[in-house]
Amino acid sequence: MATSATSPHAPGFPAEGRCGYYVEKKKRFCRMVVAAGKRFCGEHAGAAEDFYIQDINAGLRDETEIPEQLVPISSLSEEQLEKLIKKLRKASEGLNSTLKDHIMSHPALHDALNDPKNGDSATKHLKQQASILGNIENLKLLGPRRCFVEFGAGKGKLSHWVDIALKDAEKVHFILVEKVTTRFKVDGKHRKKNSVFERLQIDIQHLCLNKIPVLREEKLPVVGIGKHLCGMATDLALRCLVETYAASFEERNEEPLAKRIKNDKTEKEIYTLAKEGNEKNVPEKWNPVAGIVIALCCHHRCDWRHYVGKEYFRALGLGAVEFHYFQRMSSWATCGMRKTSLETSNSTTKRQDNQNDDSEEHDDGGYRITDDGADCLPGLLSVEEKKKIGHLCKLLIDQGRIQYLQQKGFSPALQYYTDPLVSLENVLLTALPNHSSSPETTA
Repeated sequence: MATSATSPHAPGFPAEGRCGYYVEKKKRFCRMVVAAGKRFCGEHAGAAEDFYIQDINAGLRDETEIPEQLVPISSLSEEQLEKLIKKLRKASEGLNSTLKDHIMSHPALHDALNDPKNGDSATKHLKQQASILGNIENLKLLGPRRCFVEFGAGKGKLSHWVDIALKDAEKVHFILVEKVTTRFKVDGKHRKKNSVFERLQIDIQHLCLNKIPVLREEKLPVVGIGKHLCGMATDLALRCLVETYAASFEERNEEPLAKRIKNDKTEKEIYTLAKEGNEKNVPEKWNPVAGIVIALCCHHRCDWRHYVGKEYFRALGLGAVEFHYFQRMSSWATCGMRKTSLETSNSTTKRQDNQNDDSEEHDDGGYRITDDGADCLPGLLSVEEKKKIGHLCKLLIDQGRIQYLQQKGFSPALQYYTDPLVSLENVLLTALPNHSSSPETTA
């Protein structure tokens, strides 16, 4: 939890030249240096914007649920570990641990995928972007008169390819959400008259979508997208979409613009422009949130407070303590996938040789390194056993998200969207409003 300098909980004032954002957890102001004339550092710049509402997507904090000190997994006794694993297996009974393959592509990336100048890293990122884009189209979410909100946008490459795929679709907006300053952004290069790009530097935790002018005024249906949305950021994004944004329409009893124009005589012409006469990608009905397509990542960075599946865990007799250990154990899914020093050296050299490739923070390249020794248990479990347990932890955490979306009126699904040799973080979470045609939900 954090507050601005104007909060009644913030004692005194920040040091001269330092950020005015008060970090409640640390009982002090942020110590980052700010630019001349600025009140907040880059990470907390969103605090000065109208769409910033402190902790609006954070979830409720119940400090009594989590003990102050939880020992690392490596310090657990064999009996304690076995008890945890037994709870995990019991909770996971009946879940389908083998997801369906939805590995797709899209013609918008054909030339980029076949560019001989691509390095290995760039090719892997392009394959993932192509599959995410293919899944977005398969869900009938590509079309005019909507707003794509890319969470954890980084350079904005996913929105870039969505824009390319949409060609001349009318009245398309892109909102790119990223809490840190990003180099080599691509969204500033777009100059199409029918699409508008807006970048928000703000933590998803504090983002109130219905206060963003274009969404407040145009009331366009939103499509939430993300590529490797890390840990708790997925939960924050889901709550941002289906509680903060969608619920606001219900409270005001308002309809999004796209629904209001459904019977307009020009609608067919609009879709013809976008899809060259093919209307199969037009949803029959509309919702403030038209759909969600998020590639998941880094379950070990989830947080109980922010997690949207608390109800699901509690119904299974689980709580904050079990969640803490399960999210730590989720990193075991990639245990043993370390590169040799030679491979690491070669990989580093390639990135230095190609500064314009598509390398991003989550460039696992099939060798995700998330297990650093603190949670290793040599002698107790084999690598293969740890991998299976790690996958079960991921699945259970994701199942809580599935149930949350179902309770909020969506038809969600989990699927593999890329080959594990491309990325070990290869699960895609999708969701459509219940009245839309949608894929099967996960059992």
